[in-house]
Amino acid sequence: MNKKLTYAGMAAILLLVISGCGDKPTAAPAATSAPESTSVSSGAGGNNAVNESPTATPEATSTPEPEPTATVTPAATDKPAAPEKQSLQIKAYYTDQEQNELVTAEVSITFKDAKDKYTEAFKTLQNSSDAKQIPLWNKIELKSLEFSNGQIVLDIHKPDEAQLGAGGEALAISALSQTFFQFDEVKNIDVLVDGEQVESLMGHVDLVHPITRENNGL
Repeated sequence: MNKKLTYAGMAAILLLVISGCGDKPTAAPAATSAPESTSVSSGAGGNNAVNESPTATPEATSTPEPEPTATVTPAATDKPAAPEKQSLQIKAYYTDQEQNELVTAEVSITFKDAKDKYTEAFKTLQNSSDAKQIPLWNKIELKSLEFSNGQIVLDIHKPDEAQLGAGGEALAISALSQTFFQFDEVKNIDVLVDGEQVESLMGHVDLVHPITRENNGL
């Protein structure tokens, strides 16, 4: 009997213990921590910046500057070589001391081109190395000389001291014609006085325009 009472008392105590355990309040779940804000807030009263490492700002990509292009200066073009001078033996025409006839002499001229050749040929009519050969054009000034398509055009200036008589004038025109017509490429000659065509060179003999081999009797 006593044993039954003992067992019954122990069972009652056990039930009380179990009952007390069932009424114990359940522990509250741990508070979930709020995610840390990544933004920085600032107030008038102070700084509440979140102590986080600042986000690294990517460095600006620098565009490499183009290397300067070297300017190539073209090499200076060599000037064309000047034409070499040529020498030529020609006939020059003068008169005798009495101005009765033409006298022929062999002379040498040096020139660079065709125009230069005819200019040098004219100069032989202005000078003589022989006192017995009288130049008929020595006092006449050559202003210009042009050669084109077989024609020589002379522009001269005739001062008063270059005046000759009728015989001397005829010999002068003949000497000029024979000097230039010894060159096969020369077809005619036109003589101008101060840029104008004149009827007579010195007032005694007609001056034709142009002079040809035919009308000069050559």
